[in-house]
Amino acid sequence: MTMTGPTERARALRPAEKSAEAFRTIGEVATELDVPQHVLRFWETRFGQIRPLKRGGGRRYYRPEDVALLRRIRALLYDNGYTIKGVQRLLRAGGARALREGEGAEAEGPAAPQRVPREPGAGAPAGRAMPPVSAPMQDSLRKELAGLAEELEALSEALRKAAE
Repeated sequence: MTMTGPTERARALRPAEKSAEAFRTIGEVATELDVPQHVLRFWETRFGQIRPLKRGGGRRYYRPEDVALLRRIRALLYDNGYTIKGVQRLLRAGGARALREGEGAEAEGPAAPQRVPREPGAGAPAGRAMPPVSAPMQDSLRKELAGLAEELEALSEALRKAAE
């Protein structure tokens, strides 16, 4: 009788590499994109272009094009500083195919800056004042903040309903 060690057991349980055309489970996509599964489910509610196949018990299977779109959305949100509304605008303007192929986002620029400029000295680190904000920029930021406030209210309402 031969005993298998932990490394042989782990190797035996590790799934085989999938082809590029294979469908992926939500766990596989979450691991690949380094985001929690609940974030992928939330993105499905915000981006109608993400439509994984759902099989028995609601199990999700993502097509390669879904994964490519999710990868681009993740990059726009996490790396480029876009808001969800900003990515939604890009999808409306250029479509999911343009985002999957990496077009459109560079031409328009981010929907919202990663860091919101503040008045000099307002919360800035000691010795490093922030540049003044122009009036048109303030109006733009005010509108963006109003949109975010609406989005937060909608999320809060959804959470309240779910808790009931």
